[in-house]
Amino acid sequence: METSTGKPYVVGMDIGGTNTVMGIVDQQGQILATDAVKTGQYTQVEEYVETVCAKLIPMIEKHGGVENFRGMGIGAPNANYYRGTIEQAPNLPWKGIVPLAAMFKEKVGLPVAMTNDANAAALGEMTYGVARGMKNFIMITLGTGVGSGIVVNGQLVYGHDGFAGELGHVCVDRSSEARLCGCGRRGCLETYCSATGVARTTREALAISAEPSLLRELPIEKITSKDVYDAAVKGDKLALEIFQRTGEILGRAITDFIVFSSPEAIVLFGGLTKAGEYIMNPIRETVDAHVMPIFKGKTRILLSELKEADAAVLGASALGWEAK
Repeated sequence: METSTGKPYVVGMDIGGTNTVMGIVDQQGQILATDAVKTGQYTQVEEYVETVCAKLIPMIEKHGGVENFRGMGIGAPNANYYRGTIEQAPNLPWKGIVPLAAMFKEKVGLPVAMTNDANAAALGEMTYGVARGMKNFIMITLGTGVGSGIVVNGQLVYGHDGFAGELGHVCVDRSSEARLCGCGRRGCLETYCSATGVARTTREALAISAEPSLLRELPIEKITSKDVYDAAVKGDKLALEIFQRTGEILGRAITDFIVFSSPEAIVLFGGLTKAGEYIMNPIRETVDAHVMPIFKGKTRILLSELKEADAAVLGASALGWEAK
């Protein structure tokens, strides 16, 4: 973390399909101020940047102005670290290639660095969370989709084009019935082990099984992973089976990820981790049963220590210290 300039603050910003959250962060990882805008309301990226800056610039001025800031870090879907662009993001309203880092640099007057949201989460975990001091770990975010950030020898893996490490799009089902993914391929891990994947598994299970379940009391198209968790807590057999099956799929995938980079830890983050041991137990049991013998017992499966509300902003802010 770059602090030798004497500039005590950075801006961290997380861009999601629904909301954009920006915060002022100090060298200790304290979020001193936050604000938000609704990302999806702005079909024109120029209008979006203007709206964000109308909230962000006064926050910066309240903390002494840009001369007190080292830089600005942004985490966003489909963000290219090398180019500072968002490219072909399916869940954002702006299509094509958007030079967002340059747009914010011009408006705010700070150096800006940008990476994808899962990489930002990995940076936040390495700087402020459970992965402090680790040089080899993999962060897996289990939210609307499945994202990942791979850290090897203390550095994020970006690949030659800035898009390496999309483990959510590793194929876990090559059958003819494999689920269609938003990326256009079939059988991606994301379609089974995201929060939306769990809801999809539940709808399928209810449709093909006559097994009694508390989940049958809910409108089938509105069922969420939280509903499945609530049913599991009450001992619902179908809900418990869904988490078991989901954990086994993710555990099998993790055994492959371990072979790739021999990480010290796999850190899990995101809404689905709120299911706690209902999903963690089958993940750990599956990894233990199927990991290659030479790697057995070497990689810990951990839950993120960062509060979900703060993690994305903190992760982006960690990138802000390095912005040039």
